[in-house]
Formats: sequence, C-alpha cells, structure tokens
Amino acid sequence: MFKKLKYISQTRLIALSFLLVILSGTFLLTLPIASRDGVWTNPLNALFTATSATCVTGLIAYDTYCHWSLFGQIVIICLIQIGGLGFMTIITLLAVFTKRRIGLSERRILMVSSGNMRISGIIRLIQKVAIITFCCEGFGALVLAFSFVPQMGMLRGCYNAIFHSVSAFCNAGFDLMGRYKEGSSLGLYEQNAAVMVPLAILIVVGGIGFQVWSDIRKNGYHVKKYSLHTKLALISTGVLLFGGWFLYFIFENQYHLKGMTLPQKLLSSGFMSATTRTAGFAGFDLAQLSQSGSLLTVILMLIGGCPGSTAGGIKTTTIAVMVMSVIGMSRGDTDITVFKRRLNKDLIKHAAVICFVYVGVVLGATMIICNIESVSLASALFETASAMGTAGLSQGLTAQAGVVTKVILIILMYGGRIGGLSLLSVFAERKREAPHKRPAERIMIG
Repeated sequence: MFKKLKYISQTRLIALSFLLVILSGTFLLTLPIASRDGVWTNPLNALFTATSATCVTGLIAYDTYCHWSLFGQIVIICLIQIGGLGFMTIITLLAVFTKRRIGLSERRILMVSSGNMRISGIIRLIQKVAIITFCCEGFGALVLAFSFVPQMGMLRGCYNAIFHSVSAFCNAGFDLMGRYKEGSSLGLYEQNAAVMVPLAILIVVGGIGFQVWSDIRKNGYHVKKYSLHTKLALISTGVLLFGGWFLYFIFENQYHLKGMTLPQKLLSSGFMSATTRTAGFAGFDLAQLSQSGSLLTVILMLIGGCPGSTAGGIKTTTIAVMVMSVIGMSRGDTDITVFKRRLNKDLIKHAAVICFVYVGVVLGATMIICNIESVSLASALFETASAMGTAGLSQGLTAQAGVVTKVILIILMYGGRIGGLSLLSVFAERKREAPHKRPAERIMIG
C-alpha cells in the first residue's frame, strides 16, 4: 500500500496524509457548489475551513450554515470524520474491508498515528476504534434527534443530529445553528439539558482515547488490571473536568452565570468545562467571560484531551507526568513512581519538551498577531491557544483576522493536530549520534 513511501518516516507520512486531506478538502470547498450563493469561495478561507475541519478544531472563517451549501457541509463533516479517526485508520479500514494484506510497515505507521504503544494487535484495535466511533456517534445522533426533529422536522432534524453528534465525538465544534442566528453556536440551547448533556458526554468520550476504552472493555471494573496509561488518563481527565467545572462556577458566578438558577449554573459551567478542552462548541458569547474565566479557558485549551483520541493539545497525561515530576523533584526523589511503577526519565524529558514547544509556539504566535492586528493581548492569546490546542473556541478575532493571522492560525491548527513535537521532527533532519559521549559539566539553573 505504501511501498513507494517506505523511505519516509512514519511521522512525516502521517503529516503528509493530513496535508493531502486538507488540500483535497480545500479544492472541494472552493467550488461554487460548496457555497450557499453558488459562487467560488476565497481559497484562503476554504483552506482555513478545511484545516479546521480536518484538524478537528472548530475555528471558522464563515458561519457553517450561512455560507456553506449542503454539499459544502457534507464535505466538512467528512473532513471531520477523517480527521477524528485519522487518515491512516480510514485507509486501513478500507484495506480490511477489501481483504487486502496489511504489511509490517503499514502496521508501524498505524501504531504511530493511533498513539498505540505496541504494534501487536494494532489491526484489531483499529477495528475496535471504528466500531466504538460509529456506535457512539450513532447513539448520540439518536438522542439528539429527539430534540432536533420536533423543532426542525424529520429530515433536517436527523441531519442536524448526525452532524452535531459526529462533530462532538470528534471534538470538532462545527455547528449548524446559524440557521437561527449567525455565529450563535449553541447559544440557543445553553439551558437545554437534553442537547447539552449528550454533547458533553460525546466530547468527553471522544477525548479520552481509544486505547483507554479498549483497556476498559478488556478489564471491565478490575481497575488494578488497567495499564498505567489508562489510570493516568482517567484520573487527569476527571481532575480537569470537575476542577474546570468548579472553577467556572466560581469565576463566572458574578459574570455570565449571574441571574441563573443553581441547576442552570451547573449545566452551563459543566458544559463549558467539557467543551473547552478541544471541542469548540460555545454555549454563549465567550467575550462575556471574566478575566479569570478567560485565562482558565486558555489553560484548559492548551492541555486538551488524552493521547490517541480525537482531541488535541499538550495532552492530559503529559501534564500529569510534569506535575508528578515537579512533586518528585521537590521531595528529592531520584525516581518518579506512580501506582508502583517507575516513569522512564526519557518520558519525563519528552513531556517537558512538548510543554515547552506548545507554550513557546503559542507565545510567539501571540506576539506576532498583536503586532499586526489591532487586538488586545488577551484576545490574541485566546485565539492562538485555541488553534494550537485544536479547541476551536473564539472571542471573535478569527472572523475579522487578516491574511497573515489566518495563515498563522492554519499552521497552529495543523501543528496542534499532528503534535507540536511531530511537526518539528517533520522538518528536522535526524542525525546519527556520535559513537562517543562528550564530557559532562554542571551549570547553575533555577
């Protein structure tokens, strides 16, 4: 299948596959048939939309319902599904369906693209990924249909249920609610638990990671049998989800949540905590957030979801490793031990580099945008963190951004989806290590 590309590294091949999907989507979205007015769409805005959909981000240059025709919307949802599952996963499913043999090199690529740590059983995992994805999206669409069909009619209601279910599970954040008010996202449903709760569940399930769900399916309620990755992913997700819920409730109590009843406050702050980490749906105008709420949102968007999921960002387990490293070093521990397992020092180094790359890129992009756009630091930081974390939330900068800013956001979305460190390795030439080690010397730090 990939014989002609066997000399390309797995990381570069994955990056190229995403680029191929983005360029294909861009071409389709520029066509007159893709726009509601039947005219050619600006290539840059088409590229921006295709990148946002494929990288399951949710930042938009146009309101999805108001600008794109049915054909354009179908292209977008297909890009979201491909981006959520991964292009290599789609190719593998086609190979399995057509009974074509999948070689060792292809299996290695799948291992890297799916975030799996072992090559054995990778095809079975990919099949499980597809089954879990389509079952969750199908069930989510069925639940949402009970709310959308009475309001929109049978065909439109079912179509909207499917679109929003796929968008939520893939953590994309694209919506079709512009039919009621352009750019409103889910504002009309903020207090509708029958819509917001299923969407929040789909977002969380899609952001936990297929490897985790496979582990849970295999071991059931026997928590002790879970892998260390699964334990850390579940704990860190729970801490961020409920911690964010609590902090939004506190920070926004005298701002956006003011005047709401207690159940309404809990629903709104709970959904905000779920959608912030890479989903991109907004229950209200995010410009209404308090300063504390905006900063919390930036932090959660950068952290993102779990590895091997539809989510982007630094990843929950990466942050967990960094926190445990800080705690361990403050205690003077030689090794970092979690659940009676010692963390490899290379893993800690890798986590530190990932955090540095994400924060450094976001700060650098923020400085550039502040220099070329007449926007505040907070607004620019919010948008760059949203793009790099593939979160898709916006305070309005994207809609009015210039060409250079959109190009920067496109690069951030692309880098955030394939991984900041992976993007650097795509362009970096790997050098062979010298056969001897240089003498070590201490320097002062801290």
